[in-house]
Amino acid sequence: MIKIVCVGRIKDRNLKNLIDDYASKISHYHRLEMIEVKDESIGSDEKAVLSVEADRILEKIRDDEYVILLDLHGKSIDSLSLAEKLDKLFIRNPRIVFVIGGSLGLDDRLRRRADESLKLSDLTFLHQMTRLILLEQIYRSFKILNHETYHK
Repeated sequence: MIKIVCVGRIKDRNLKNLIDDYASKISHYHRLEMIEVKDESIGSDEKAVLSVEADRILEKIRDDEYVILLDLHGKSIDSLSLAEKLDKLFIRNPRIVFVIGGSLGLDDRLRRRADESLKLSDLTFLHQMTRLILLEQIYRSFKILNHETYHK
């Protein structure tokens, strides 16, 4: 199973439709669960916001799950490497969790819990687009692993 735990809700209907479309495509290959946790109102104490959001994320992660944190400071990876990584991970651990933090970033407790951290790109994206980009890359991985036309 692939689980994606993310902070905040998608408000843009068009973006939500694209996310739902990729989630549906992935479900033909593997079970996918998407969990949204409430984002905290940004106040003067950013550390407190990060801590509360981390609490909400950590509640959704089991001890036996392999956690991949999406982090600006994570390791860069290309699409072929992600496909290979997922293929190998599913052999050892059938439960993979991707974590997308809030717009302020990530609490250090999440970094300590993560089994690894990946960076989707050196480019900066709207926070809510990260979910779509991740789903597209997961879908691309399954297409690569199944030797199906999609990846060029």
